[in-house]
Amino acid sequence: MAALFSSSILGSSLPLSNLHSNEVNHVGFSTIFTSLPSSKSSQANARKFKSGSHSLVAKSEMCAQVDVSVKESATFDDIDGIGIVSIHHVGFLCENLERSLEFYQNVLGLEINEARPHDKLPYRGAWLWVGSEMIHLMELPNPDPLTGRPEHGGRDRHACIAIKDVSKLKKVLDKAGIAYTLSKSGRPAIFTRDPDANALEFTQVDS
Repeated sequence: MAALFSSSILGSSLPLSNLHSNEVNHVGFSTIFTSLPSSKSSQANARKFKSGSHSLVAKSEMCAQVDVSVKESATFDDIDGIGIVSIHHVGFLCENLERSLEFYQNVLGLEINEARPHDKLPYRGAWLWVGSEMIHLMELPNPDPLTGRPEHGGRDRHACIAIKDVSKLKKVLDKAGIAYTLSKSGRPAIFTRDPDANALEFTQVDS
């Protein structure tokens, strides 16, 4: 951690740069002011500076602790052993399962994964295939507001689904009367929401 106080700021020639980082963090203010000129103005400045010394020491110790925690997390030895493969599924809350299935199955054409058990959870739900991953619909109370969300789903939390043809999806949504917005960057992508205001992005990718 770099020294928190430079000699130019303190008006002294204390060689802080020659100290180790752990020594710099614990330099006492008495040591610093021993090296200051003994003029009345410097002594007055010293008294003012000392009055805030306790808060400055506390702040410096907090900075040191944060710095250590960041370094420890960045050098965590077991990070390579996690073995992340892919996103397994995305969970969406819904008020009415049948209404949500009408959208996901009949509008988007997703199929239910019948292998996933529905009777082992204390709420109704369904698992829908999205390629090799899934969307898990959960009929549970939604703690988030359904109104007042951004008109453009790209400015809200959302899940992105890769598709082959955005123009075909646009026709499907138009026919179903479902509102959507296009990507603001001009790339082939559509943003829409399901019946419970969950934002979805559909981005066109090469086959």
